[in-house]
Amino acid sequence: VQLQASGGGLVEAGGSLRLSCAASRRTFSNSAMGWFRQAAGQEREFVSAIYWSDGTTSYADSVKGQFSISRDHAKNTVYLQMNSLEPGDTAVYYCAGAGSISTMKLNQNTYWGQGTQVTVSS
Repeated sequence: VQLQASGGGLVEAGGSLRLSCAASRRTFSNSAMGWFRQAAGQEREFVSAIYWSDGTTSYADSVKGQFSISRDHAKNTVYLQMNSLEPGDTAVYYCAGAGSISTMKLNQNTYWGQGTQVTVSS
């Protein structure tokens, strides 16, 4: 499974961005798709994830109510809508796929896409 992330960029505080992650295919090994981020000098952290099957979602507390994840079966693509962006959201955002959200959070048998830079200016 290959994952292709896109949609990052430079935005002013308060602005919005939508990230996309296109999967080459959907299998049991990437039943869940999600996003992580890594700010400079910090560890990578979980942001959000979703199941292809029923759309069940999971969010980090820090982004609840601010970010929204969705999926498009026809395009094998998962989206992360990011609103009310703050400088603290600046990071490289990585797309991930795994058999479950739990294993994804543990980085077990997880596929990773390339990162896409999100920079929020104050």
